[in-house]
Amino acid sequence: MKKEQEEVDAWIKNVGKRYFNELTNLGQLIEEVGELSRLIIRQHGEQSWKSGEEPVNIKEQIGEELSDILFVTLCLANQMHIDLDSSFEKKMAIKTNRDYQRHQNNTKL
Repeated sequence: MKKEQEEVDAWIKNVGKRYFNELTNLGQLIEEVGELSRLIIRQHGEQSWKSGEEPVNIKEQIGEELSDILFVTLCLANQMHIDLDSSFEKKMAIKTNRDYQRHQNNTKL
């Protein structure tokens, strides 16, 4: 994700004026997750679309919301000087070591 973090940083420096502060970016992240949630709940959950509200291409719309979430996440990582490659690598190792037997032995799966 180093490449993506660098790309976002270059965009902020060349197109945007500056990073929003961390609290503002957290609010944006929550807002984007809410928008994603709304789409998935209506498409895959029990809520229905209001008349005329259903997107023409739900997969594309969900992709846009996931991209919005990724963009804000990369902004937060950049402004807090977090290397997401390193953080993600550590997280995957933790999840693999902690959850391997748990999931392999889960009769619900």
